[in-house]
Amino acid sequence: MKKLYSALMTAFNDDDTINEQGIREMVRYNIDVNHIDGLYVGGSTGESFMLSTDEKKLVYKTAFEENNGAVDLIAQVGSVNVSEAKELAKYVTELGYKTISAVPPFYYHFTFDQIKNYYDEILAGIDTQLIIYSIPALSGVSLSLDQFASLFDNPKIVGIKYTNNDFLLLERLTERFPEKTIYYGTDETLLSALVLGVDGAIGSTYNLNAPRAKQEIEAFEAGDMDKALKLQHETNDYIMDVIDNDLYPTIKLLFAEKGVNAGVCKSPMSKPTPEMKDGARKIIAKYFAE
Repeated sequence: MKKLYSALMTAFNDDDTINEQGIREMVRYNIDVNHIDGLYVGGSTGESFMLSTDEKKLVYKTAFEENNGAVDLIAQVGSVNVSEAKELAKYVTELGYKTISAVPPFYYHFTFDQIKNYYDEILAGIDTQLIIYSIPALSGVSLSLDQFASLFDNPKIVGIKYTNNDFLLLERLTERFPEKTIYYGTDETLLSALVLGVDGAIGSTYNLNAPRAKQEIEAFEAGDMDKALKLQHETNDYIMDVIDNDLYPTIKLLFAEKGVNAGVCKSPMSKPTPEMKDGARKIIAKYFAE
């Protein structure tokens, strides 16, 4: 069975401080209700690029404690500040995370040699394994097949979180590196990625939609493509409605409708409006009626 990971959100209070109880409740929901295979902690869904180093550490620690060994955990430690990335990698490894992930350094149009050195520096001197977080649309960093091969020269780099709609590159990666773990990160095209042999998926919408996504994976693995495609259509209807209502704040509002204290998003992301709350109630009624 291919693995499904939720990209864990970070709960904030109205004053933008971290709501630790909210993080714990989202971890519990993913474990107890979604029966998720793992959690990806500290990624873009967790609003991590707006957090201080100490805030990131608090998120890692809170999620790790609440998980208490129940499911796989991956800590995203990437930063344009390599010193911070190294500090976070060391911190989470000592905390007990077995796998880390890192977005490539962004904004300054670094050369590939600089990017490769960044990953090697993060991994130097720590006993861990790393999954590259490839998200060109947001990081601005596109890696070629041969560049991935060069990064894989470091034996601690064991795979990719591939958030990219370049399916030719994805097919080349799964064919050339069958020993590497490749998780797909664009929830709207999960079925297409399953066909190309990915090992699973990591995404924000699985925080609520995991049961439907798991059914889709099961249908695909059973050879029932009609059912898998139907479920992907349903998922995409859901995703489009959530995006239209403002993605991250809406997922937190959906958690609230489920009785989970997910807090709010950190500024400058939107705080919930009455219209957004009404939209979230309609989404719950449409896709999660019990």
